Amino acid sequence: MNEIFINIINKYQVFLLILVRMTGLFLITPVFSRNNMPNEFKIGFSFFCSVILINVIDVETTSFLPVELILFSIKELLVGMVIGYISYLFFSTLYLAGQIIDMQIGFGMVNILDPQSNMQVPIIGNFYYIISILIFLIIDGHHILLEALIKSYDYIPIGQFRFTDNIISQLIRILNHTLIYSFKICGPVLAAILLADVLLGVLAKTMPQMNVFIVGMPLKIFIGIAIIIITLPLFTTILQNIFSNMNSEIFDFLKVIQKG
Repeated sequence: MNEIFINIINKYQVFLLILVRMTGLFLITPVFSRNNMPNEFKIGFSFFCSVILINVIDVETTSFLPVELILFSIKELLVGMVIGYISYLFFSTLYLAGQIIDMQIGFGMVNILDPQSNMQVPIIGNFYYIISILIFLIIDGHHILLEALIKSYDYIPIGQFRFTDNIISQLIRILNHTLIYSFKICGPVLAAILLADVLLGVLAKTMPQMNVFIVGMPLKIFIGIAIIIITLPLFTTILQNIFSNMNSEIFDFLKVIQKG
């Protein structure tokens, strides 16, 4: 135990930079940044992970000037935030899909307050998000994020982060993938609601005395919820693809930064 603290004291500047990169991950990533996780736990977990990393990664012990230390701290914070932000983008597909579904089945004006993020979120989107968090923890997705942070030192050594035009194009490509996943999730509900609209249109022509607007709203809600329940097994499969793609996109992004 004493050897660990002696190593930290001898490499206190490197330890500080590792701690900053670890903290950047905890600021944005959906799993670790939620408000129901105590700040004491976040700080303590970041500290102990940094203690482990300083004894694992191969970093030359050098002395940085105060200006260099501040500049490198900003770069390390950006690396951790980039990894967390990419994971946040993939989780945001669930809210987008839920928002589209809510608008189609009649829940578009009924948002709820998520106490964990202090945001107004769609009902179906929040339902999908809770399920995704549970599955993410079951498959040890939080280990994937920590592994990505550890392996990020192989691609981006301390103080080597560079902002280039390729980063913007890579982010745009990730956003494109998130939109595709959103439409894959809400696609069955959209198709069912479209068929329901066609059916209501036919009924409105054949039975003019029937109030289609009164019948249509509960019908769409019933069909939408029924399709959501039926497609839940398919939703879990899509989630596994999303998390797998998220892991690969994080490393692709790190490679882009490495090439500059």
